[in-house]
Amino acid sequence: MSTGAGAEASRGAFLLDSTRPDAAPRGFDAFRHQWETQLGGGFRLPVFSPDTTGHFRVRSRGTKVHDVAITDLHGISAVRAAATPRGHEDQVRIYVVRRGAWTLGDRRGHSRHTVAAGQILLRHFGPPSAFETAPNTSAQILFLPAALLRPLLGNRIVTGPADSVETRLLTAHMAMVQGTLTALGPAGVQAAHSTLIELAKAVALRRFDDVEPLLAPALTQAAKNLANSRLAEPELSPATLAHELNVSLRTLQRAFAAVGESVTAYIRHRRLEEARLALTAPRGRPNVSELAAYWHFADSSHFTRAFKKRYGQTPTAYARRPSTPTDIT
Repeated sequence: MSTGAGAEASRGAFLLDSTRPDAAPRGFDAFRHQWETQLGGGFRLPVFSPDTTGHFRVRSRGTKVHDVAITDLHGISAVRAAATPRGHEDQVRIYVVRRGAWTLGDRRGHSRHTVAAGQILLRHFGPPSAFETAPNTSAQILFLPAALLRPLLGNRIVTGPADSVETRLLTAHMAMVQGTLTALGPAGVQAAHSTLIELAKAVALRRFDDVEPLLAPALTQAAKNLANSRLAEPELSPATLAHELNVSLRTLQRAFAAVGESVTAYIRHRRLEEARLALTAPRGRPNVSELAAYWHFADSSHFTRAFKKRYGQTPTAYARRPSTPTDIT
């Protein structure tokens, strides 16, 4: 997938799936072609082992925004690569491992660092380094120009949990960039790039500037991700989200306002949506009182009023109507 000749130098993206056994031999060639075509020479690949290239069962996604690249790798097979001794790339990389393990080393084998599931590693790199992954590893890697980040790092290697506030904001913004890159104009691409840099700095420093306007969309998305994972919890509220994200309630509300929403309305709408989906289940549908209690509405009357305002029908009427393709959203 390309974004047009005029924008080729500033952005690129690809999405590949070679997890089927019959796709593995061709999968690595397709991966290498898309990487080199869409991400360009600034993000060179290391030398992969023959067993990796011959049995490449990996779902991969790559996105380039100016001199920053985001990659997602979900490997069924193990992946191994040797360091590239030629040339030099002055980069800072952030590894966010969700499942499995990713082990990094240098070309001389003097140091090895394993990033386990639920952890991150941030460090400065030169040439593409040796690495290996365990089977069934899922990870995100952010490649960044060193000039803006190396002064913050020096020779440090930053490690920590993947669910830290700073990493949550960074990964939320990375997902937004990947999902919207092809629709962004030049100003949007520049804003996406600047925010990636600022959030990477926050990971390096273990704090972020919560009054920086550029970070409002990332903070909002991180709060939404957190809310979505806790919708059924009775204590979920704007205040608990702000506490989890280590910002003031006012900062969180201001971030939502910047994108035209409110925290309370988002939680209510998501709970109503989950209730609506339950009403369309083919069997075992809960009744109105059960839904109101489960999704923490004050009572069934309050739930019914909120549901009708949102969807134009009472929950009972909605459940009785014939199912249509538009019920699946």
